[in-house]
Amino acid sequence: MDKLKIGLLKETKIPPDRRAALTPRTAKMLVEQFDNVKVCIQPSQIRAFKDSEYSQLGLPLQDDLSECDLLLGVKEVKIDTLIPDKTYMFFAHVAKKQEHNKPLLKAMIEKRITLIDYEYLTDKNGRRLVAFGYWAGIVGAYNGIRAWAKRFENLDLKPAHEFHDKKEMFEYIKQIRLTKPFKIVITGGGRVASGARETLMAFGIKEVIPEEFLIEKFDSPVFTRLDPCHYVRHKDGKEFDLWYFFKHPEEFVSTFKPYTKVADMYIAAHFWDPRSPKFFTAEDTKSPDFNIKVVADISCDLDGPVGTTLRASTIEEPFYDFDPETGSEKPAFSSDNHITVMAVDNLPGELPRDASEAFSEVLVQKILPYIILGDDKDGVIERATILKNGRLTERFKYLEDWVNS
Repeated sequence: MDKLKIGLLKETKIPPDRRAALTPRTAKMLVEQFDNVKVCIQPSQIRAFKDSEYSQLGLPLQDDLSECDLLLGVKEVKIDTLIPDKTYMFFAHVAKKQEHNKPLLKAMIEKRITLIDYEYLTDKNGRRLVAFGYWAGIVGAYNGIRAWAKRFENLDLKPAHEFHDKKEMFEYIKQIRLTKPFKIVITGGGRVASGARETLMAFGIKEVIPEEFLIEKFDSPVFTRLDPCHYVRHKDGKEFDLWYFFKHPEEFVSTFKPYTKVADMYIAAHFWDPRSPKFFTAEDTKSPDFNIKVVADISCDLDGPVGTTLRASTIEEPFYDFDPETGSEKPAFSSDNHITVMAVDNLPGELPRDASEAFSEVLVQKILPYIILGDDKDGVIERATILKNGRLTERFKYLEDWVNS
């Protein structure tokens, strides 16, 4: 049987991302599990795992991956590095018609590439199978507390990317004492919210139910987490049904406003459908009773549900201020009247070793076997295939007019 050659790409997106779709451990696990698989590693100066960590395990390093059948990355691939007629798997960020990635999709069509997008690897019930969301939540909540501590407690917390891993970060967190009472509201109930919740609890912040959060005063920091039933309702007053909301979000209106009046910090950790109502607009922040002073927008949907998110920020410069009066960006921490925003769009890259290990283990154990064994009877790979030999698949045909416009 011919060997399936898998190439691990070096990340080429700017700003740089240090994560890896395969770690030394999981790449070795893959070749040991399947006799017909060879894994080649494209050397990288920025990857969280050194080239030597791969080569020491017998994994070959090579710049030219043109002999590989399947090319694995994390973030979008630089257009001039695309190899025609290959299968690529990465987070493409094109399926929601992200305008900045239209040239990438066009190039892949022209080069007859097969594109599999991690974001759409789901089980038959629509649950995502691989994601970095938990790690985004861990780091996003930490960055939110960093912003709060700097602005209101005169504390300069160490950036997450300076820790070796989550264990070291949490040991550091446990030494931090937040002295002022404040309220944090989280939206979302999946992996991202789970990670955010874990970080807040490591800081010793107490969780309370939404009803208490809205009416009670507390003498220490607290947080609450909201599911969709807490922040939307059907516009005709129908009883809330989660699956109906997922299918018909345009029929719902926001009920989030009461939380903007009592929360001091907002952590956006939800999945948002563009048809869904917004949580708050830029105009809403002008209201005298709008109380939120720090927004940690982990979801980071630009022109989306969070009116203060003007752009994605970076790991190096994670914060900026939003001026409610003008609706414009200002320097971070420049006025008491501003809202401080954290909107880093590659948060797991701050703990790249942990995040990569967790992600790649699921990829190796639960996803790649469908391709290696040529058996996708559950349709896992098929559902996530945006392009097949340069042609949009049936599920993603809706992108045709957009990509050609």
